[in-house]
Amino acid sequence: MTANITRKLRPATQLVHAGTLRSGFGETSEALFLTQGFVYPSAEAAEARFKGEEPGFIYSRYANPTTDMFEKRMCALEGAEDARATASGMAAVAAAIICQVKAGDHVLAARAMFGSCRYIIETLLPRYGVDFTLIDGSKIENWQNAIRPNTKVLFLESPTNPTLEVIDIAAVAQVANSVGAKLIVDNVFATPLFQKPLELGAHIVVYSTTKHIDGQGRCLGGVILSDKQWVDENLHEYFRHTGPGLSPFNSWVMLKGLETLTVRVRQQTQTAAKIADFLADHPAISKVIYPGRADHPQADIIAKQMSGGSTLIAFEVKGAKKATFNVENTLEIIQISNNLGDSKSLITHPTTTTHKNLTDEARAELGISDGLLRLSVGLEDADDLIEDLDIALKAAV
Repeated sequence: MTANITRKLRPATQLVHAGTLRSGFGETSEALFLTQGFVYPSAEAAEARFKGEEPGFIYSRYANPTTDMFEKRMCALEGAEDARATASGMAAVAAAIICQVKAGDHVLAARAMFGSCRYIIETLLPRYGVDFTLIDGSKIENWQNAIRPNTKVLFLESPTNPTLEVIDIAAVAQVANSVGAKLIVDNVFATPLFQKPLELGAHIVVYSTTKHIDGQGRCLGGVILSDKQWVDENLHEYFRHTGPGLSPFNSWVMLKGLETLTVRVRQQTQTAAKIADFLADHPAISKVIYPGRADHPQADIIAKQMSGGSTLIAFEVKGAKKATFNVENTLEIIQISNNLGDSKSLITHPTTTTHKNLTDEARAELGISDGLLRLSVGLEDADDLIEDLDIALKAAV
């Protein structure tokens, strides 16, 4: 926070000012420190800094002034004590899990998650002797029944990718606390504006900042947020020695993205709600899943843990894969891409893209049908997007 602001600020103001560190030049925009290392005024000062007895930067793999500003701004927004920014969202997920488990430990996760997250849990962790269990996370009894004395980590996305399933974070946090485990929540789809996992009892929050936080298709990034004790005891040394840190340039881009996050996400969410209502009444659509609608399967949980809907919509097109491909190929404004949270509206067919490596049975369990499309709503005019979808749906089915 800038030194002359002492009172508690609201999110939109935090996103512009929190964590700001100015050089002697007094620049308005955050400075971009493109440097690998740092120099010390004396040998004694270098020794003191490496011992942790004197504050300051040592090496940009450990920490960097620009990245430090981004981490502090995210902490202010999330209500976290400490954070580490990473080179991608998957680097954040991997580091958050791996830094705190060892052979013989158990990880419990909701099976509805991004394909690469499943790879880490299902394929990577067992190579190092870490066991796992995947469950239907929407039912709290499944968490209670699968927890073990050696469970160290619980992991979930909410809303999930791509079916926008919502999980009761507070209830799962209680299950984690019963055995002293840590709950990690991937909060990308809700954004830090609409859901606060730490306030709900989660211990660690991760983001792919590539998504809404950059929000303009420019660069990759991720961040892990938690209390200072957990970061110091688990993440700090792992982070220093394995080198997943975010580059200073990308940190600077993320800082610029945060300044407009509130404006962008609120507008995108308003448009998404309007599009979801349109799709729900369209004869070519068999199902619409949107966290802002009363017919969402977990509407009661959404009401108590989310303050807004989402920029994402999942919907099923009648006619399965052929029809969905026809829709995608007919769209003119909405572009085909597996990314999300962008200022441009993007659409993807999860069965053949983000979740293609799952078995047919696994996709069926998650509700990922051949007719499912995931739409990330951008900043275009809502009526233009609705017209684009209407033309594509009429022509393709």
